[in-house]
Amino acid sequence: MAQFPAPTEGIAITHFIVSRDVERSRRFYTEVLGGEAVLEGELSIVALANGWVTISVAGGPTDDKPTVTFVPPSDPDHASSFLNIRIADIGAVYEQWRLHVGRSQHPSTARSVLVRT
Repeated sequence: MAQFPAPTEGIAITHFIVSRDVERSRRFYTEVLGGEAVLEGELSIVALANGWVTISVAGGPTDDKPTVTFVPPSDPDHASSFLNIRIADIGAVYEQWRLHVGRSQHPSTARSVLVRT
């Protein structure tokens, strides 16, 4: 079984998808595209090729992003997804990127196995 995408060094890219039917979407990525389920449920993670697909139901807002709500596409001609970048040492990379950009909209926030920036 594939392991959760938490790198010990460097970064790993995870594509996040909001879905009305997480199980159906997970089955597409595992049965059609040949990925391997790492986590199944309202939040599903699929190892696919050399990357990861995270699939979740609609939700939000959260305390660190109080004006953001995740919704599935309202029609097939509109996309609703974002890209996660998993980083082994988030603190170091956060500082490096903050210095490079000059500011950060949101400080890093730890959430169980996730750190959100």
